Amino acid sequence: MKIGICLPYMKRDLNRSTFTDWCRVIDQGPFHSLSCGERITGYSLEMRNILAFAAARTERVRIVPALYVLPMHSAVQAAKEIATLDILSEGRVTLTVGVGGREKDYQALGADMRGRFQRMDEQVALMKRVWRGEQIEDFDEIGPNPVQVGGPPIMVGAMGPKSISRVAKWADGLYGFAMDGDPALINHFFTSADRAWADAGRDSKPYRMGGFWYSLAENSAAALQDYVFDYLKIFGEDEARKVARGMTMHDPDAILAGIAAIEELGCDELQLVPATGSIAEVEGLADLLSRR
Repeated sequence: MKIGICLPYMKRDLNRSTFTDWCRVIDQGPFHSLSCGERITGYSLEMRNILAFAAARTERVRIVPALYVLPMHSAVQAAKEIATLDILSEGRVTLTVGVGGREKDYQALGADMRGRFQRMDEQVALMKRVWRGEQIEDFDEIGPNPVQVGGPPIMVGAMGPKSISRVAKWADGLYGFAMDGDPALINHFFTSADRAWADAGRDSKPYRMGGFWYSLAENSAAALQDYVFDYLKIFGEDEARKVARGMTMHDPDAILAGIAAIEELGCDELQLVPATGSIAEVEGLADLLSRR
């Protein structure tokens, strides 16, 4: 199973040195990929700029927008951005898209959350046309052409059976994220994807990507709980506190056990999302992975 790590993007103390140091360790370490998520409301740095910086600061690892909330944006602009990132990384992009669940993010960008599932289906089809260099209406050529012919692989962050069934028609794989690393939940996502791909008549099985939150920083238990609460509080503070108190992936042995359990499911790649921007998160994880 390949291991990826998410760059920090929701802390106020992040700076150029943070990302330079993280990219150096990631590219040297036992990692297959680095990722970054997208948030609009709530203090955060912007995903596309972070990943472009990472593409320039690394040579080996895959670059994964995870996830790009596509229905908030123009499909043509997204196609252009992603193709450019593929060029800057020399063909190392794996795109992960999704519809998101934060209405305030949509509102902040002047986007409509209604119809977002169908809109994403249509947007992906349009993006693939742009990447193939097809004529789009009566516009001049849009470009650029991505290094990966036809565009990068497309993963989807989807959870419900209806969502998974509809993306099975066009996605290359599923990103099944379990906040606490619960292997039973991740297995549910994977088996749902297998069924959906088969029902859609796909010849290949879905690429299986999983993920969970963790911390190996100083005061890791409190750091992880604070991160989870801050991330989820928009959906209700009481529920956010309850979920935060249940986090266990702040203990090295628990993290190793979680990784092993998910690997047993036949997971192809696991994205680990740190709670802080401390370099201890990535250095500690690299050391931990050497014990597998």
